[in-house]
Amino acid sequence: MNQIESQLSGLHLHGMNRTWQALLETRRAHELTLAEGLEILLQAEVEERTNKRFERLVKEAKFRYQASIEELIYDASRGFDRSIIATLSTSSYIQKGESVLITGSSGCGKSFLTSALGHHACSKGYSVRYYNIQKLLQGAKIARLDGTIIKLFDKIAKTQVLILDDFGLAHIEQQQLMDLMEIIEDRHGRNATIIASQLPVKNWYDIIGEATIADAILDRLVHTSFRIEIKGESLRKKQ
Repeated sequence: MNQIESQLSGLHLHGMNRTWQALLETRRAHELTLAEGLEILLQAEVEERTNKRFERLVKEAKFRYQASIEELIYDASRGFDRSIIATLSTSSYIQKGESVLITGSSGCGKSFLTSALGHHACSKGYSVRYYNIQKLLQGAKIARLDGTIIKLFDKIAKTQVLILDDFGLAHIEQQQLMDLMEIIEDRHGRNATIIASQLPVKNWYDIIGEATIADAILDRLVHTSFRIEIKGESLRKKQ
């Protein structure tokens, strides 16, 4: 028995190893057929690896909040449409490389919703990155100076779900607009992008300012997007 445990551990089959020890402790190991025992051990290993991947993906995403789809409170008066969330929960928007645009006043729950969608994507095995958009563009500015900009853009382009929070809160410089356009262009039709903003989508053109860049960015975001407009005052005021 010790040899089996040692080999399972040596092969890094930790889920199987723990379950094997549990079967021995509960005296079930000798009650199962080979096929039954193997099925239990393999299922345990699958669950172990799935959980480990989820934990790694969440850690790499760097979410603003620990949130889940199950925690969302559906209130039609606030714009939370259960059918839209149900559709997004299928992850089809990720597979199609579509965008999700979430708008609403400060403190209304936009960041919580984006975090919940991101956590759900991680649970399905998708890679996610969560950024405050201003910090991302500042990071791109630094990366351009130290010669790592291509590496940064490549990492962002390959991320299956990119979350950009707080769009439109601060002025975006000309080069940053170009960087944002390149980020959106690289992802268009390939990977999903979720953007949260206090400002309604109809104002985004004016926020971007540069007509050519605004056309390029919004054309790739708006036409095939899911829209969620959260209504009502800040939830922070009610606490």
